[in-house]
Amino acid sequence: MDINFPLILLILVIISGIVWFLDRLFLSKKRGEDEPTPGWVEYSGSFFPVLLIVFILRSFLYEPFQIPSGSMIPTLEVGDFILVNKYSYGLRLPVTRTKVVSIGQPERGDVMVFFPPNDDRYFIKRVLGLPGDEIKIIDNIVYVNGEEAEQTKPMSVEKDPRFVVASENLSGVNHSIQKSIISGRLGRNFSIKVPNGHYFMVGDNRDNSSDSRVWGPVPEQNIVGKAVAVWMHWESLPSLPSFDRIGKIQ
Repeated sequence: MDINFPLILLILVIISGIVWFLDRLFLSKKRGEDEPTPGWVEYSGSFFPVLLIVFILRSFLYEPFQIPSGSMIPTLEVGDFILVNKYSYGLRLPVTRTKVVSIGQPERGDVMVFFPPNDDRYFIKRVLGLPGDEIKIIDNIVYVNGEEAEQTKPMSVEKDPRFVVASENLSGVNHSIQKSIISGRLGRNFSIKVPNGHYFMVGDNRDNSSDSRVWGPVPEQNIVGKAVAVWMHWESLPSLPSFDRIGKIQ
């Protein structure tokens, strides 16, 4: 089971905040001038401002994530640390994810973090279909409402000759994709009409991605935010962090 970090952070903020306020209002007045502040009160007072700032930043502004799988290769690699804009699509309450302020809507081609239907894990994919769109994928060529998303001539991948990389134009958003020379099951012949209030999400690694072709379109209330930048790459020890891939996510 994944740890619900937003809930844990909220609980810590509430507990440390209560201790901090009680100490300022009541406990400090009862202590004598020479009486030391209890350690647990002092620690709560020290941590509360820090926890509150972190809580506000990651809940309403930006949140860091690490890429755990290769479903977005070549755009994102395993070990990339990314920054997700939490207010691009509106402000949401932490934990419950209820939208309280509407700012914008996902656009076709956006790279988005979300929760898949009936799953409490974070996923990251590209927005392929908006509400009401008719999506077809035939031999790994995408058709949106009957229009083909143009691809450049594929080039073979040096590390694995079974795959090729191409540039795809998705409603004016140019980005790289990776696909098998022979289309996999999900890329051969797939079609769907995206329901209202939902988004069709697909990985850039088209033949190695569990996405909306498997578990269906994503409800609007499951949106977390827009992935905007890579700020570090670090797979695991003993390797050191790398900053060669820093930049805006296309």
